[in-house]
Amino acid sequence: MSLALFPAERIGVAARIRAGAESVLEHQHGRFAPWLAVALGAGVLHYLALAEEPAWQPLWVALPLAALAFGVARRWLLPGWALGLLAAFLLGLGIAGWHAARMPPPLVLPFGAVQLSGVVAEVQPLPEGRRLVLEQARIAGGEALPRTIRVRMRAEDPARPLPGDVVSLRALIRQPGMPVVPGGWDFQRSAYFSGLGGSGFALGPVVVERGAGEPLLAGLRAWLDQRVAAAIPGAAGPVAAALLTGTQSAIPEPAMQAMRDSGLAHLLSVSGLHMAIVIGMVFTLLRGAIALVPWLALRVPAKPVAALVALAAGAFYMLLTGSQVPMQRCLGMAALMTVAMLAGRRVLSVRVLAVAAAAVILVAPAEVAGPSFQMSFGAVLALVAGHEALRGPIARFRAGGVTGPRAWRRVALVVLGLVATSALAGAATAPFGLHHFGRLQVYGIAANALAVPLTSFLVMPAGLAAMLAMPFGLEAWPLAVMGWGTEGILWVARAVAAWPDAAPVMVPLPGWGLGVASFGFCWLCLWRGWPRLLGVPVVAAGLAAGQVTPPPDILVSADARIVALRTAEGVFLHRLPGASNFTRDSMLRALGVAAATPLPESGEVAGGAIACTPAACRFRPHPESGEAMLLRSPPPARGRRADPPDAASLAAACGRAALILALEPVRPRCAQGETIDRFAMWRDGAQAAWLGPAGALVVSDRAWRGDRPWVPPVPMPGRADTLPLAPVDPGGN
Repeated sequence: MSLALFPAERIGVAARIRAGAESVLEHQHGRFAPWLAVALGAGVLHYLALAEEPAWQPLWVALPLAALAFGVARRWLLPGWALGLLAAFLLGLGIAGWHAARMPPPLVLPFGAVQLSGVVAEVQPLPEGRRLVLEQARIAGGEALPRTIRVRMRAEDPARPLPGDVVSLRALIRQPGMPVVPGGWDFQRSAYFSGLGGSGFALGPVVVERGAGEPLLAGLRAWLDQRVAAAIPGAAGPVAAALLTGTQSAIPEPAMQAMRDSGLAHLLSVSGLHMAIVIGMVFTLLRGAIALVPWLALRVPAKPVAALVALAAGAFYMLLTGSQVPMQRCLGMAALMTVAMLAGRRVLSVRVLAVAAAAVILVAPAEVAGPSFQMSFGAVLALVAGHEALRGPIARFRAGGVTGPRAWRRVALVVLGLVATSALAGAATAPFGLHHFGRLQVYGIAANALAVPLTSFLVMPAGLAAMLAMPFGLEAWPLAVMGWGTEGILWVARAVAAWPDAAPVMVPLPGWGLGVASFGFCWLCLWRGWPRLLGVPVVAAGLAAGQVTPPPDILVSADARIVALRTAEGVFLHRLPGASNFTRDSMLRALGVAAATPLPESGEVAGGAIACTPAACRFRPHPESGEAMLLRSPPPARGRRADPPDAASLAAACGRAALILALEPVRPRCAQGETIDRFAMWRDGAQAAWLGPAGALVVSDRAWRGDRPWVPPVPMPGRADTLPLAPVDPGGN
């Protein structure tokens, strides 16, 4: 009988696979919902990457599809989850389009100097002078502009406007600048969604008329910045003010560069670390105060009351510091964690982070494309997933599973925790930093292991004590202690930044590579067990995208003042007088280098890849690639136009060069090959070119971004508002 039953008892291969799949899915219980936030963000990014506005509004489909997905998931989990992902993607696509449609259109600003007036919304200190953010701005007494205007005061101006004051001044203002390179950071898109209409600088003194009422939070922020910077001397003052209020504009550039190169710049952006310190301190102090009063401790639930008051303190701190994205994320997580604690549920989880991310995306969808959102949520997701993975070993270590005295185990646990936290956060944010900034902070783990405890246990507690003592005039000692701690942070930053190759410049990670790496990172963090390891090769493939997508061989700035030629021996620049250093540095960063060499007046460089005469430079970056010809004109005298390109050099290049490049108009154009001249930059912005055996591939900024609400229309000859703009900081002055 046993022999007869044996075939019936054998489990087939299909059954084994089905049983294994069910076991894996059961182990992932609770991990499907966080992917909805990932799909929501993907929908927003898809909207921002489109070449034109969608022809239909996806919100009409997203909401019914979400209801259908919920019903299907109750019976069939995976099909319902797939429908939910599609619904979340369409919701992100639709909500981003809805936010874009409700924003006022970009301003068309006069080309020359204007008489400007407006209400001061914010005063931002600078290393030299001040910068005003104006609301209800009017040009020459006209209608109030629907967008804010940002104006830098002259350094010697004695005026001291405060938020709420009405100011008038003569200024030169410009619309936000185009991206420095095609595919680079879009200043115009960021300004469009933030409500910024233009920026510039004052040409004369600022006349101040005291306003009827001062905005409470903006005035308090300016007052805190002034008091902290005045009490703490040197660069530590603006840094300490930034740690409390997030105002980084007054930090001297050397200190800012040291913080960036050492991997400590995140401390200057008021973020989850600062919010956690504030909420944690208020919670601990209030709970301890309640426990110290027996009558109160017997009648008041100390933990819930302390949690709610601490949450309110965190909300006030977020509003005080300008409601930045990391603060919104942290406040959302703190609110959910408070609710979970009051309900007796586990406080720290991936689902809490996913809900916070979805809330930020729905409120400010354009932030998804920014480094603040990406690095903030990436770091926290890595920390939460790492905590879940290491929770078991930590518990065994704490319980004595590892031999040794208990005191030794506690010290080792603290040290390992600091190192693990820095390593996880640094590894999670590295791809985003490489994409946006083209740099890696090699020693960031060491710098954060020293600076983060200093910030958490000395600087921020002293700063909070100073804020509470300021109304009584007792802030001197807390601010002195905060200054000592801030000097320590700067010392760590300068020391680590001075180490060899502390922040090597690398070719920025292309957008599609960051998308692949981000998907692999989410896969690694959101799933449980062995399936999460499948995300490792996906992350590696995304990080290797730079090897598949080489940087351009040629970059030309939008103002037609800088040409960058990339060779195997470095980058060579052709630069006209008046070119912006910001533009130059951004172009070099896009090519993955920190410095460049000027093109020679004549002769060959880069192993023959570049051969110059006073009238032209021949450029062939690779032996098998096509050739580009840069036609050079002598710099014009002040107030006069430059001479057109040399006619003989142009005739010699026609039919031979795959690309003709000139910073002045080219007339007549060659019948074959590509041409980039001043008209091309004026019409379509910055230009990038790749030279290959088949010729030249040219991509302009306008072709890269397409026809979007934040992209200016194609300029028309003869209109004053479409003439080339004077060079200004693309992000605003």
